[in-house]
Amino acid sequence: MQHRAKKRFGQNFLVDSNVIDKIIHSINPEPEDHIIEIGPGLGALTQPLLKTLNRLDVIELDRDVIPELNKLNGNERLHIHNIDVLAFDFTEFEQSNFELQKVRIIGNLPYNISTAVLFHLIKHRNIIQDLHFMLQKEVVERIAAATGSRDYGRLSVMMQLYFRISPLFTVAPQCFRPIPRVESAIVRLTPKTELLIDFNEHDAFADLVRQAFSQRRKTIKNTLKGICDTDQLDAAGIDPGKRPQELAIDDYIRLFRQIH
Repeated sequence: MQHRAKKRFGQNFLVDSNVIDKIIHSINPEPEDHIIEIGPGLGALTQPLLKTLNRLDVIELDRDVIPELNKLNGNERLHIHNIDVLAFDFTEFEQSNFELQKVRIIGNLPYNISTAVLFHLIKHRNIIQDLHFMLQKEVVERIAAATGSRDYGRLSVMMQLYFRISPLFTVAPQCFRPIPRVESAIVRLTPKTELLIDFNEHDAFADLVRQAFSQRRKTIKNTLKGICDTDQLDAAGIDPGKRPQELAIDDYIRLFRQIH
């Protein structure tokens, strides 16, 4: 019986072979790569990846698609993790004896949890070689947005702080079953080697950015009231009358240093 997509999991299965080939070409997998696929669904990307890879890990929450994935597992190169990706500890690969290289993570992320997954992976960036994700086109535009633009916000600051952003191509709704109401896009995220925020500072910096964008229409002086004062904004070289989306990432870093 054909598997029916489940709305609660945000499932839209990719069915266009040309798009699948284009994604695989963009990933350009090598046999020794350790790739982790999030949300493989019925295996549209899993199957062609297994033609190249010596090992492939997949993270899938929906138990009902596991039998379909098991059909691809005859050679035991496929390792299936039936768990919520937001509860998955990627550091287990860093700690395992066999895992010496960094992981490459791919996936057609459900629209309803895509932002949460991206923030989750920031915490594991030290073991990541690159990310290739299918996301809602609007989310990719937010990730890649320039300072001062309509789409620039918390997601832009946090992702651009840690990753180099490369939007690759868009994918039409007709390439999925069921057909979503929005366009999708493929993006490549590559961790930056030189970071301006230390690992132990991440949570505090993330809190500052979250608070700053909590009320986009207000000035930075008002959105950060109780966290910093006008003197600290001035000392960081920031106009208190600017709105959060008018501040570049370097501005937020200077302000963070001034506060902490």
